[in-house]
Amino acid sequence: MDNRKAFLDTLAFSEIGAALLKVSDNGYNVIVGSTPWKPILFNSYADHPRRLIALNPTLSSTAAGRYQLLARYFDAYKKQLNLPDFSPTSQDAIALQQIKERGALADVDAGRFDIAVSKVRNIWASLPGAGYGQRENKLEILRAQFAAAGGMLA
Repeated sequence: MDNRKAFLDTLAFSEIGAALLKVSDNGYNVIVGSTPWKPILFNSYADHPRRLIALNPTLSSTAAGRYQLLARYFDAYKKQLNLPDFSPTSQDAIALQQIKERGALADVDAGRFDIAVSKVRNIWASLPGAGYGQRENKLEILRAQFAAAGGMLA
């Protein structure tokens, strides 16, 4: 289970960054478009904040929370997992379900970090090789973050 927590911590580090994690509720209340200098935070975990943020002239997003989940995916996972809200516990459960759906949970548990990242990179735009045209982190940096978060590499 430590590897799961470390992997979730690494996803948050990748999606949000260490500085923004520090000025928020560990990322759980962050809305897309935030920076450490100008965080956009939501105040209630009762529901996904559902704010559409224009990131540039051609890209808008409803991503929010520690793992930058889109509102439409929250609705589906809330029903599927019978979740009461968008709390940190619910956000973690959704991220773990997404990892499981990509067949990467066993890789996370076994410390096969690089393989796990390659299986879930299409979910999180900040992962190396995601291919969304957004900022992608280097695998070496994320691997080191995973280990620093208590993850055991195979």
